[in-house]
Amino acid sequence: MKPIDVDKFKKKAVYLRRRWLSAISNLPWTEWFDKLNETDYLSNFMSWFNKKKMENEQDFNNEEIIEGEAEENTVNDKRRFNEAGERTNVEPKGEKTVSPEVIKLQNELKDERIRRESAEAKLVGVQEKFDEVKAQMERETQEMRGRLMKTLEERAKQGQFNFLTTLLPVLDNLNLAIAASEQDSSFEHLLSGVKGTARSFEQALMSVGVEAIQSTGAKFDPELHEAVDMVAVEPENDDQVTAEYARGYKFGDKLLRPAKVQVGKAMAQSVGE
Repeated sequence: MKPIDVDKFKKKAVYLRRRWLSAISNLPWTEWFDKLNETDYLSNFMSWFNKKKMENEQDFNNEEIIEGEAEENTVNDKRRFNEAGERTNVEPKGEKTVSPEVIKLQNELKDERIRRESAEAKLVGVQEKFDEVKAQMERETQEMRGRLMKTLEERAKQGQFNFLTTLLPVLDNLNLAIAASEQDSSFEHLLSGVKGTARSFEQALMSVGVEAIQSTGAKFDPELHEAVDMVAVEPENDDQVTAEYARGYKFGDKLLRPAKVQVGKAMAQSVGE
């Protein structure tokens, strides 16, 4: 329902009142007075008319005073009017009274907003700290990986250096055998020099962890031995290595190469025997 404009209503009322007074003043009173002069009602009517005129002027002055006061108090007047022109005590929506429950909820919402903003700020700080620690750990890991690779390379080079150092005596013995054979070309001296060179070479291999596989007289093991041929043997020597053609070697738990061997096989006896 649309409220009534009080100022407009009052101005319209004053305007209508003035029009009514103007209409009354423009009536043909002279003709009426001439007609009423012959009667006794003229004096009574004039008294009544003057009285009403004075009352109307007094009301008009009072309305102007009230209108001025209404214009001064319009800004502070919070009341409204309905369609019938009656005042209502409904306050504007912007200045509606808030209940204590609503105030409590608003305060709780404000506190919750403050806590959320504080938590978000802490989360941002934690994320920045996490990124910083992560970057630092990545740098340290990269540096550690580089140091480890460098250490492994140094160890590998040191192992190669040590192995080459152990091979130098083998070369020395081989050179001595060659020099001795040049001075004394007998077969015994040459054989002795070659055997010494072979022993020194095996010692060099053993110094770096190489182990020779025992073959002759051992039980045939397909994981360590490679059967080159077979020979007939007694039943008690069945599946036994009888000869070694090439020695096998292991490096720790790994097989460098299997030994090439001859395996004995017991032959079935004839029926007549």
